[in-house]
Amino acid sequence: MINKKIAAAIPNTFGIDARCSRYVEYADVAEAREVAAMLRGSHEPFLVIGGGSNLLLTRDFQGTVVRSAIMGISYDDVRVTCGSGMEMDLVIAQCIEHGLYGAENLSLIPGDVGACAVQNIGAYGVEAKDIIECVRAVDIATGELHELANRDCQYGYRQSRFKQEWQGRYLITEVVFRLSREYRPHLDYGHIRAELQRQGIGNPDAQQLRNVIIGIRQSKLPDWKVTGNAGSFFMNPVVDREKYEALAAQYPGMPHYYIDEQHEKIPAGWMIEQCGWKGRSLGRAGVYAKQALILVNLGGATGAEIVTLCDTIRQDVQQKFGIDIHPEVNIV
Repeated sequence: MINKKIAAAIPNTFGIDARCSRYVEYADVAEAREVAAMLRGSHEPFLVIGGGSNLLLTRDFQGTVVRSAIMGISYDDVRVTCGSGMEMDLVIAQCIEHGLYGAENLSLIPGDVGACAVQNIGAYGVEAKDIIECVRAVDIATGELHELANRDCQYGYRQSRFKQEWQGRYLITEVVFRLSREYRPHLDYGHIRAELQRQGIGNPDAQQLRNVIIGIRQSKLPDWKVTGNAGSFFMNPVVDREKYEALAAQYPGMPHYYIDEQHEKIPAGWMIEQCGWKGRSLGRAGVYAKQALILVNLGGATGAEIVTLCDTIRQDVQQKFGIDIHPEVNIV
């Protein structure tokens, strides 16, 4: 029987106090179909969430909030099938224990497996799309179970069809990852090599790399259980080469990441810091003192207050750099 609560709090790592009319969890495909039928028969709006780690709530939700509670993980050579309600970081840890590699750089990103397939989470040069083979999901309109291939999901930088034309269409039940028995570490992004060198590690194994990634993230990100946040709030903008070269001439030493011959990625956190926002606040909403890419709830902030801070920062970055940065977080 599906888990159903009335007038429940909506889980979210920003620590926003918001409630929904009804909160529902499904624990298997049969329950997902039952929830789909319930949603089809209701005129109320609904919202499908993961762990609430990439969510900013600006109001109570007058409708049904749905979350997967499907657990379980199974292995078939290099294919790993995971319940959509599993914690993604736990999956990564278990895959390393089973000698399956490719997901190490995604360590400690909060959120559920299903949400990672929606958001195309990424960190340190690796994205979920690099390891997802397919996504299994129940079509809300028909109750049918579909297997959606990676190519059909049209993954992009923090994007997928689940966030575009498929939004509100599916209840994800499982994600199948294709990993590798051959360990090929990605070390050339961020401060990975510098931290390995500091620890005296020349050729890290997968667990050592995971530990270093976790350490770097913990040094830069606040614990959401103590200080409400959703991790990186803004996406790093990709600009054309002409724009990049003009800015590089104006700001020597500006950090950047090569995309292709025509494009470069510029860290949004660096631009926000250049605008003087690192460690500053606007009422009860603030910018984290250790990483300007992270907006934080300083205590009792509303979603509207965080949106105001977001909009003010975007205006300042646009004025200084001529670049429009966009939130990575889903604002509801």
